Order: sequence, then structure tokens, then C-alpha cells
Amino acid sequence: MPNQREETLLTPQQTIETIDDMAKRIHADITRPEKRVVVGIRRGGAMVAEMVQQRLNTLLGIELPIGYLDITFYRDDLDTVGPNPVVGATDLTMNIDDQRIILVDDVLFSGRTIRAALNALFDYGRPEIVDLMVLVDRGGRQLPIQPDYVGKVVKTEENSRESIKLVKSGDEKLTVVRRFL
Repeated sequence: MPNQREETLLTPQQTIETIDDMAKRIHADITRPEKRVVVGIRRGGAMVAEMVQQRLNTLLGIELPIGYLDITFYRDDLDTVGPNPVVGATDLTMNIDDQRIILVDDVLFSGRTIRAALNALFDYGRPEIVDLMVLVDRGGRQLPIQPDYVGKVVKTEENSRESIKLVKSGDEKLTVVRRFL
């Protein structure tokens, strides 16, 4: 798009450092690692969840289970997505009843994606607790949802025409960019 301006919010190195920092904060709060499960929201949250899970595995010295949620059919705006929404796979092969879930997404804005993710998650079981971790919180909540772990806070105007995206380069590095539409 010729009129689109882009700003880098987190370089690949800063993204890694931010995820490392969040993993350390989560690790400090874990009292029962055998009950912890990492669940990433497709698509961006899944990539962040994998990185967090790898770091937590190293810090804890155990392999935490990881799962993935596709929330497409749980969205309250599915009719605005278009006639052919892109649907990814939900992969929650572990039992999540009475588990302590670390729910991971890349960007939190209105809270509607998280609401949809919670609805999807509870279709698979009843966790003991759900902690929310987001790489970027851009404010603008429409629902009373707040993250437990945040990498970066970027305030955006309610009616601004911009998006914040996690961009994956060919060499598996992640960059966070703000696009002004």
C-alpha cells in the first residue's frame, strides 16, 4: 500500500529480550510447574507461546505441555471477517482440567480475542487458573480483560487507523511493527 507508513516497535533482538524477560517473570510466579500448560492463540500468539515455552522449559528444567487455540468460530464479529475465514487447527491434546494455563497472544487491544479464546478453552475443560500473557498491550479495551504479563505497552487512540503486527522473517526472527493505515 503506497500510503502505508510503518514503525518498528520491537526489533528481532528486542522481541527475544522481551520474551526472555516475561518468561523470567512467569517463572518467578510458578509454584507448581507440573500443573502448568502453555496455550497460544493462533496465529501470532502461537509463535510467542513457543518461544515462551522453550524459555520456561530451560528455567524449570522440565518440558511444559503446549497447545494451540484457533478462535475463528468463537469470534463475535465472524460475519465481518468475510465469506472464507482462515481457520487454523486447535491442538489441545492434553487434559486441561484443573491445570494452570498460561494463555499467550501477540497483541491485546479490545479484549474480544481473549474473550473468544476463553470460550474456546472452556470447551476443552475447566482450568484451575488462566494467566494471560501478551507481547504488546495497545490499550483500547472494550471488555474488562487485563493481562497478567505484558512485554510492551503501546497506547493507541481508540479510532486510530493503525495495526500492530508480529512479523516473521524468513530466518524465523520476529519483529513487532506498527502500521499506520
